[in-house]
Amino acid sequence: MSATAGEAEGQSGPAERLGLQPGMVVQELGWDEDCDEDLRRAIEEHTGNDLVDEDYDEVVDAVILWWREDDGDLVDALVDTKPDLTDGGVIWLLTPKVGRDGYVEASDIAESAPTAGLSTTTSKSVAPDWLGTRLATPKTRQR
Repeated sequence: MSATAGEAEGQSGPAERLGLQPGMVVQELGWDEDCDEDLRRAIEEHTGNDLVDEDYDEVVDAVILWWREDDGDLVDALVDTKPDLTDGGVIWLLTPKVGRDGYVEASDIAESAPTAGLSTTTSKSVAPDWLGTRLATPKTRQR
């Protein structure tokens, strides 16, 4: 049996590459039929929890936001997502890769994140058709 590319790099699966941990509550927003079901299943299996939707009324550890070019105003979506996060929580903005329907320019993300009070920390391939951009609340200085 051969190792997958992720295992060869010491990262056994997509949920681990997103920094998700067992027991985390992950909110999923922007789901549609084009979303990667393997990634969704991997997150649920790794965390041990079903993904929760926008109707979930408690704080979450992370948000997976599927976003396409024609989905509306990205700044508004990011601002609306932040109150659901626990302190230290992250948003994974999942956008179609270059050449796929709904592709979002990296410059759009780079401009929208700071306007929404978030910083872009990393981007990586998370599924065959999807790129993930990790967004976090900037750390404030302690006095």
